[in-house]
Amino acid sequence: MGLLLLVPLLLLPGSYGLPFYNGFYYSSSTNDQNAGNGHGKDLLNGVKLVVETPEETLFTYQGASVILPCHYRYEPALVSPRRVRIKWWKLSENGAPEKDVLVAIGLRHRSFGDYQGRVHLRQDKEHDVSLEIQDLRLEDYGRYRCEVIDGLEDESGLVELELRGVVFPYQSPNGRYQLNFHEGQQVCAEQGAVVASFEQLFRAWEEGLDWCNAGWLQDATVQYPIMLPRQPCGGPGLAPGVRSYGPRHRRLHRYDVFCFATALKGRVYYLEHPEKLTLTEAREACQEDDATIAKVGQLFAAWKFHGLDRCHAGWLADGSVRYPVVHPHPNCGPPEPGVRSFGFPDPQSRLYGVYCYRQH
Repeated sequence: MGLLLLVPLLLLPGSYGLPFYNGFYYSSSTNDQNAGNGHGKDLLNGVKLVVETPEETLFTYQGASVILPCHYRYEPALVSPRRVRIKWWKLSENGAPEKDVLVAIGLRHRSFGDYQGRVHLRQDKEHDVSLEIQDLRLEDYGRYRCEVIDGLEDESGLVELELRGVVFPYQSPNGRYQLNFHEGQQVCAEQGAVVASFEQLFRAWEEGLDWCNAGWLQDATVQYPIMLPRQPCGGPGLAPGVRSYGPRHRRLHRYDVFCFATALKGRVYYLEHPEKLTLTEAREACQEDDATIAKVGQLFAAWKFHGLDRCHAGWLADGSVRYPVVHPHPNCGPPEPGVRSFGFPDPQSRLYGVYCYRQH
């Protein structure tokens, strides 16, 4: 049987003409006529493994299912099929560790962690190893790598997944600049959202978000978006943009936070009720209507993606009072679209209605 020689690259500085794979040179005996499934022979004869993934970012929404495309082929094409190993994982971002998603060999596969029961390979066609993720969660967005491993040869491709959503600034009921990073994460989660990434904040700024209070982002930097430069916001002499305080101490420093909420599967609505309600009565009224009191992230998403437009102030789950305006008109606040806020009134006051959320 022929002998396959693996020689580290550092030991062969002048070995030209040999194929180069994964940091090693490979050589084969001319008498190698029976190398198992012929893998080594094919590679040495110039067969190349190619993995294809889309260049454009995929956009979807929370609760949906999405397919991350990944296909592979050989150049030149092989006559007989080969058994390969497939690995999908989510890349590290903003300090979060890499996450294994799925590994598969043939019809056998294994999924990991939070992806168990939600992912599988789409193997309807030859060389199709696309990944389907069901019941998407807020934390699922990011970059995924699809790797195809054929013996000693491996190639991979990158798929970027973004959730359609809306960025909104959030301030503690106790006032401005009261949240450290971990508390910012908690309040975003309580409002059906996650801490926004810089890319999400930048996209929101491009769409017109103008906010003078600095807030935490996912990478523990503190930034704020300015469309109209003015004295309280860095001065009128600076250009519009996303201003940065840089990285801050996650526990000691305190700011507001920018949250990111995605499009909804359910419906947010203003509850028509004969009376104004206290906060407790507002919660009970939604329950009686087979719904729950809406979270801040749900109200922003309904305004952004469902065109919710009401001039009626209503309680939300965090004890704040807000209302969404898509088409500004007289006696309904500022002339720009947005979600207006009355802050956090006395929960016993009977001056407001309520916004409810009902799942489809």
